Amino acid sequence: ALTFHIHATSKRARYTTLHLPHGPISTPVFMPVGTKGTLKGLTPMDVTNCNSLNNEIILANTYHLALQPGTELVRDAGGLHEFMNWDRNILTDSGGFQMVSLLKLAEITEEGVTFENPFQESGEDEKKSYSIYHQNNIGSDIIMALDDVVSSVSDDTTRFEIATYRTLRWLDRCFSAHRRKHDQNLFPIVQGGLDVSPGGLRDVCLAGFRLRDSNAPGYAIGGLAGGESKDQFWRVVHHCCCALPDNKPRYLMGVGYPLDLVVCTALGVDLYDCVYPTRTARFGVALVGGEAPGTLRLKGHNCAEDYRVIMEGCECMACKDGNGSDGGGYTRARLHAMLKNDNPMAVSLVTHHNLAYMMVLNRRMRETIKNDCYGEFAKDFVRDQFRGKENGGEDVPKWVKDALEAAGIPLD
Repeated sequence: ALTFHIHATSKRARYTTLHLPHGPISTPVFMPVGTKGTLKGLTPMDVTNCNSLNNEIILANTYHLALQPGTELVRDAGGLHEFMNWDRNILTDSGGFQMVSLLKLAEITEEGVTFENPFQESGEDEKKSYSIYHQNNIGSDIIMALDDVVSSVSDDTTRFEIATYRTLRWLDRCFSAHRRKHDQNLFPIVQGGLDVSPGGLRDVCLAGFRLRDSNAPGYAIGGLAGGESKDQFWRVVHHCCCALPDNKPRYLMGVGYPLDLVVCTALGVDLYDCVYPTRTARFGVALVGGEAPGTLRLKGHNCAEDYRVIMEGCECMACKDGNGSDGGGYTRARLHAMLKNDNPMAVSLVTHHNLAYMMVLNRRMRETIKNDCYGEFAKDFVRDQFRGKENGGEDVPKWVKDALEAAGIPLD
């Protein structure tokens, strides 16, 4: 159900194509998050019919779909593609992350994880389990194995050890439970906390995956973006990318800051997902290029009389189409006023812009890898975001320098 082709590399960065049941995906690629099968504020047509977006894949959340409307209903509707009127690819997570974010509702045992249903009447005890069953019902193109997730900032080494070995045991059960191998691709998720020492927990998990490699069309790196330091973060990503097979895609879960994408692509990651671009839009924050620090707070007083569009050259609905046929776009001042008045249309416009920014960033990354100049692109991107204190900005963080150095891209 998946074929993988590497077109070009630049240092460790890769330009690849995944061929999936609902079409090809070019990577590096960012996957917008549609938690319940919906991108908040946008229709499927907004996401597919605009040249600046043209998304090839989105992510949906198994846990939330199992709660509402229920995956049996989704299955009976013809699967999530039919249910949400989306004819491109979908990736679903396993529900493992909710073991951290909704720990109070979770019961974790060797048999798996079950969650109390917060929508049931008092006294009822319905629990949602069976991750692979739900994902088979949903019909997503890429599904994730259930992993035992521990908060990355926990200091309970025993719990991390239990989780690492349990993730491997659960993986075997996920492979056995998977009933749609012909059209759904099951990715294992590397766990092991922040331990990248030789023979440490990340190595234990990776070694276990190597024994099961023939069953895995791709791999995910999990257990990050949960509050750990950036120095710890990049070292785990680098360690996993170096150990995972070159001939299969690598998906870094829950990561979506533009800077993180640029750095982690240099380390060898192919796919990403995160709520950040859409969630930050709902707070009136736009992603911009060429302006340090890379974000624009449209609710800020400095935008109240700023008659420029969010970003010159952007072809999103906000920047290009705001004034109809003249293509003048919505000015920052206009969006500022709309956001101050809680106009929901403004949130949709900023959401569209932020996703367009991410898709254009992806295309630039692929193009520079294809032309074997990704290192120069990464350097320019970092310099745009960090102008230096002598220029009224911030200096490049040490973790960025160290990570790019490890990828063969020295900044100095």
